[in-house]
Amino acid sequence: MAESKDLLQVLWSGADVLRGKMDANEYKTYLLGLVFYKYLSDSYLAKVYDLLNDETPDDLQEAQKQYEEVMKTVDAKDLLQELRESMHYTLDPDMTYVSILNDAKENAFNREKLQAAFNRIQESDELFNGLFADVDLYSNRLGTGDQKQSATIAEVIKVLDGADLIHAKGDVLGNAYEYLIGQFASETGKKAGEFYTPHGPAQILCRIAMTGQENKKGLQVYDPCMGSGSLMLSCRNYSTEPDYIKYYGQELMPSTYNLARMNMFLHRVHPENQHLRNGDTLDADWPTDEETEFDVVTMNPPYSAKWSAAEGFKQDERFMDYGGKLAPKSKADYAFLLHGFYHLKQTGTMAIVLPHGVLFRGAAEGKIREKLLRSGNIYAVIGLPANLFYNTSIPTCIIVLKKHRDGRDVLFIDASKKFDKGKKQNTMTDKHIDEILDLYKKRETVDKEAYLASFEDIEKNDFNLNIPRYVDNFE
Repeated sequence: MAESKDLLQVLWSGADVLRGKMDANEYKTYLLGLVFYKYLSDSYLAKVYDLLNDETPDDLQEAQKQYEEVMKTVDAKDLLQELRESMHYTLDPDMTYVSILNDAKENAFNREKLQAAFNRIQESDELFNGLFADVDLYSNRLGTGDQKQSATIAEVIKVLDGADLIHAKGDVLGNAYEYLIGQFASETGKKAGEFYTPHGPAQILCRIAMTGQENKKGLQVYDPCMGSGSLMLSCRNYSTEPDYIKYYGQELMPSTYNLARMNMFLHRVHPENQHLRNGDTLDADWPTDEETEFDVVTMNPPYSAKWSAAEGFKQDERFMDYGGKLAPKSKADYAFLLHGFYHLKQTGTMAIVLPHGVLFRGAAEGKIREKLLRSGNIYAVIGLPANLFYNTSIPTCIIVLKKHRDGRDVLFIDASKKFDKGKKQNTMTDKHIDEILDLYKKRETVDKEAYLASFEDIEKNDFNLNIPRYVDNFE
């Protein structure tokens, strides 16, 4: 049985086939889409084999053979009924990855069959609606002319044959998928900010937001700017009941939203625990019906994005309690923050990454910040190193918010020096992350690293939260 390292190598070599033909932002769609298709198809054949023989197949070719045989018999109808109920989709024998792979090996690959398989899955259940919409099998980017385009896809199909997705234990497959998403992020640079939060900041956000909620069964996690869903899924790593977590996420870009849905399936999240939506978070509030408040809110929104700041938002429940002030048109940072905060439970924790400007900018932002501080909602501010993110080199900070607590003190942590220098990107190691978490949990002043500021300290500073005012890290 191949280990996860080999799985990664196989998946990454699929990228090599496409790398010369298009930029990484495009070929990630093909590779991640085809991996997902292989996963659904292989799981389907494994289920067929299991229903017929009561065990997992060692070899999917054998499962394929048995599936083709049984489909010629009177039992076909019952089998399909059973598959539809348990898998939510069915595939004809010639739509499986194995069947299409066999065609590719005999130079008889046919895009129509693969497209038919995509269509079948997408139409089977609204769970899969539009999932493969971005995987354009007829794109000129694959090559010029029918033959070249077909050859490119066939080549990827052949390379992926080496990836055993059925016997991968636990989160191996999900983690491999995450790793791929991360690799694409570092290749696409700027565009990656749309779909990926690097490992270091992601772990800090999730560990902080999960602190004290690790054992909660049925935990609800919310990310209104979810990208590929990685932040929400990272919370699983710190829960003792990961299978019961419910995920609520929204994403603006349709292709990124589809990626998040695939990511959920590959992490084997039950369909009933996935509540994902494609939409504009600031524009109209969501969710508004059943669950509207969550135990954990994690966010890495686009920094200083533009938004309408229309007058109507002053009557919006998310923004109305802040003295008639809205985040300015040119900087939606506080609009994102208040949206997430509105959806936080009284007992929950929210952690959001934003540029440092939110700590000290005046005008409307200053007024919103003052209101949050007077209500004791800002619990901690953590300054991160510069150049951690793919889409910006500016230093960022994590703001931790809580709705209901006794004090109004704020813990400041200066983690700006906790990183390893990289060629393109700086990274934070597990040691750095542990040190930050220790400071966070201790919640006391530590020379040059952390300062627990009283409300009076903050009032004296005119509600300016710029970290150097509180933590002197001058060497």
